[in-house]
Amino acid sequence: MNPKDDLHLLAFEHAPVGLVVTESRVIRACNPRFAEMFGYGVEELVDRSFAILYPSFEEFVRIRDVGVEPLKKNNRYSDERIMARKDGTLFWCRVRGHSLTRDDDPLRRAVWSFADLSETRQVLD
Repeated sequence: MNPKDDLHLLAFEHAPVGLVVTESRVIRACNPRFAEMFGYGVEELVDRSFAILYPSFEEFVRIRDVGVEPLKKNNRYSDERIMARKDGTLFWCRVRGHSLTRDDDPLRRAVWSFADLSETRQVLD
C-alpha cells in the first residue's frame, strides 16, 4: 500500500467532522464520526439510504430538490439543516457537499461533510 493511501485513510477515519461518500443518496462509506453523530455504527449505515437520517421522507425529498441545482451549477452545496438520530432526537447540522460527477446527475456520486451544531443551536419543538 502506498504511504499516501495510509495518510488518506487516517485522515478519513479520524476527521473531527462526519465524512460520507454517497452514490445516488445511498451511503457507500462513512467515517466513525459521521456514524457516531447519528447514533449508529459505521456498518449499520453502509448501503443504506440517506432517508433514514432525515426527520421525514418529505424533508429528504425537499433537500434533494433544493440542493440539486447548485450541485449541477458548481458541484458544491452547503446548508444548515435539522437531521434525525437513530433514537429519533433531532439536531442541527452544517452540511457541505461536493459532487464527483459532472453531468446531469450530480448526486450519482458525492462526498459530504457533516458538523453537529448541537452545542450552539437547539431544535425547538
